[in-house]
Amino acid sequence: MKIEKIQKTGSKYKITLENKEVITTYDEVIIKYGLLFHKDIDLKLLDNINNDTNYYKSYNKALDMINKRLRSEYEIRQFLKKNEISEEDTENIIKDLKKIGLIDDKMYAKAYTNDKINLTIDGPYKIKKHLEENKIAKEYIEEAINSIDIKIINSHIDKIISKKINSNTKYTPYMLKQKIINYLISIGYSKKDIIDRLETFEIKSPNTEKEMDKIYNKLKNKFEGDTLYLKLKTKLYSKGYTKEEIENYINKNSSLI
Repeated sequence: MKIEKIQKTGSKYKITLENKEVITTYDEVIIKYGLLFHKDIDLKLLDNINNDTNYYKSYNKALDMINKRLRSEYEIRQFLKKNEISEEDTENIIKDLKKIGLIDDKMYAKAYTNDKINLTIDGPYKIKKHLEENKIAKEYIEEAINSIDIKIINSHIDKIISKKINSNTKYTPYMLKQKIINYLISIGYSKKDIIDRLETFEIKSPNTEKEMDKIYNKLKNKFEGDTLYLKLKTKLYSKGYTKEEIENYINKNSSLI
């Protein structure tokens, strides 16, 4: 069977056979089989061309995915699996991408860690969790996480603590500290690091009596006597007031309860 015409269209080639069949394929296939110079193909060669065209179609899909951002080997495998690429082609694609350095989990771990620690507020534990979910080797994860500058971690923690203190003036120091600790833990920082940094901040008490009055005024419409006393005490404890603050407030307002 003869090739009547080979036409380049963008990054692909259109091969028109003498029976008017058109095959759209890639540079790699054209070069591999020397199709620009050999105009005769038999059924076996045609079958090879179709198989390789399907391979490079899948390969280029993976390449497009990597071009958007660096990917782990696990992400590429999941992508190929989702697109129902054969096991044989998947292994060959992974092998070829590794050969040219486009799949490198060690580099991925380092680049991902650098991006997250420098461009987001994500902490080391959150970064580590993502890398583990992407099946990155333990030694690559440890190397990437251990390379994070402690000064950057402390700087992130300090900025978040400062912001939380300035935007939450109604909480008692105890309650605010708990909220800050819980939030920072949720985005990947260690409790020890958080507490160490918190100790360098002064958290002033809000207008304690004013806030307690608000709670008392809400409860007095529903309860009275001993029930009011117990409800008030319980509510104030839950808000983070100290035992001394609560007792002082109740003693001061004993005539109201």
